[in-house]
Amino acid sequence: MKFLQLYLERTRYVMKYRHCDGKLVLRVTDNRQCLKYKTDQAQEAKKMEKLNNMFFALMARGPDVDLSEVTGKEQMDAQPSKKGRGRKQ
Repeated sequence: MKFLQLYLERTRYVMKYRHCDGKLVLRVTDNRQCLKYKTDQAQEAKKMEKLNNMFFALMARGPDVDLSEVTGKEQMDAQPSKKGRGRKQ
């Protein structure tokens, strides 16, 4: 995230899905450095979706945004845990 925060105005990213390969590709660049990540795992795709939401927040609100709001870490801690997995009678 520091890469994006340092060069926020010059940084851009592209996320695309290649149906023929079944891969999701994320590329972030500032014309000097290029970071690329590819995955075909659904669990990794969910992580990339969270990263996408963080990029949206940084680009819309600026580099001083509180990323805990975007990632939902506080919301997950506040949810009650489900007790008992059995059938209700």
